[in-house]
Amino acid sequence: MKFRPHPPEEPEINLIPFIDVLLVILIFLMLTTTYSKFTELQVLLPVADADAARDRPKEIIVAVAADGRYAVNKQPLQARSVDAVASALRGLASQDSILIISADAAAPVQAVVTAMDAARREGLTRITFAAQTSGNAR
Repeated sequence: MKFRPHPPEEPEINLIPFIDVLLVILIFLMLTTTYSKFTELQVLLPVADADAARDRPKEIIVAVAADGRYAVNKQPLQARSVDAVASALRGLASQDSILIISADAAAPVQAVVTAMDAARREGLTRITFAAQTSGNAR
């Protein structure tokens, strides 16, 4: 009995299951990915609803204007350096003094950090930030 030789079968790649797997992975990635735009992050400054401020005799208020100018206890400073703010705090600081940083909403963050650094140099450890009540918010 003589059989005819069968030609070897060509290997075949079935693309349909491959495409199905890729579509499932694509859908999974689309559903789990967050599309955040960090460069367009808008920051709202804090608003607090608290009782009226109590008058404390050992409070030191550092005001930071929108353009980065400083005033310590309503006395404006000419310079904007850490040393200038630290020297203005030097005569006012004591162990139990509370430093209140009252920064404008548009004040640069570096100006607030400079005020905090000056307070650290003078040994002030009790620092708080002034905020407006939600009724006065813009």
